[in-house]
Amino acid sequence: MIKLIPLEITMFYTYVLQSAKDNKWYTGSTRDLRERFKQHNSNKIAGYTKNRGPFKLIYYEACLNEQDARSREKYLKSGMGKRYIKNRLKRSLSLTG
Repeated sequence: MIKLIPLEITMFYTYVLQSAKDNKWYTGSTRDLRERFKQHNSNKIAGYTKNRGPFKLIYYEACLNEQDARSREKYLKSGMGKRYIKNRLKRSLSLTG
């Protein structure tokens, strides 16, 4: 029997942005990926991404649980996590140059 996930379920996202200004990456997590992306691109987020936009969303993952998304964010910020992302995106990153 196939178990279906209800459409009203809340997802949590871990994402990686790339700055068009300096090509640096920023990794974060959020409940509303579209809104968070808009906030980053309109300089409404204080901290690392302030004045580094515009940004491209280059990667994201969806989780059913906020703790899982935050754990994944922490991993992707680690040395092994950065290698994982670079390896995972090596073809698409070479196309965007």
